[in-house]
Amino acid sequence: MSSHHIVREKQEPALIIANGEACSPELLGQLLEWSPFIVVLDHAIYRVLDLGIKIDVWMGDFDQPHDVEAIRERQHPLEIINTPDQEKTDLNKAIEFLIERGFPAANIVWATGRRADHAITNITDLVRYKEKIKLVLLDDYSKIFPLTGTFEKWYTAGTPISLIPIGTVDGIETSGLKYNLHKETLTMGHRTGSSNEAETDGMVRVSAQNGDLLIMECWDL
Repeated sequence: MSSHHIVREKQEPALIIANGEACSPELLGQLLEWSPFIVVLDHAIYRVLDLGIKIDVWMGDFDQPHDVEAIRERQHPLEIINTPDQEKTDLNKAIEFLIERGFPAANIVWATGRRADHAITNITDLVRYKEKIKLVLLDDYSKIFPLTGTFEKWYTAGTPISLIPIGTVDGIETSGLKYNLHKETLTMGHRTGSSNEAETDGMVRVSAQNGDLLIMECWDL
């Protein structure tokens, strides 16, 4: 699971490895195969070292001591970035780092599970960057990404698709779902579009007039 430099940088999404619940080796292996640039967040470095993954950047607030030189030796060459800003999460910092470096897209793993506060923050924070970088958060049960413009994708019948508003989202219009919305409003905590599904084999379309909407492709293993 050590080789990932088989595609040209910035032609494929970068990969951010956070420090939540680990995904399956199969999912991680698929992402590593197509990730030209890998960023690891703070204490996840030890789990990554145990898996023998070669990374490019290790970043975090480093609020606990590390044997930096030992880690650098095992990962040479390695860019180490100390980000002490306590007003942002480590995931925020990693996303903003990739934006500054000019990456158009990134996948995120190990960002859910374990602490619920971290998971909720990591998921909902996706919307703040939707105009600057294409983000997809993945675990073994979900693929989560923010709506930008009109979303269109072909699905097989019965594929679970959830529409989760961050705050209030107005003017939602869908087609191809079992329960379509026609210029309707969803509000977090009051009405969401959880556990919808593709009605038939074919295109699903989702758009909204105002607000931040997350699209979740979900499955049970």
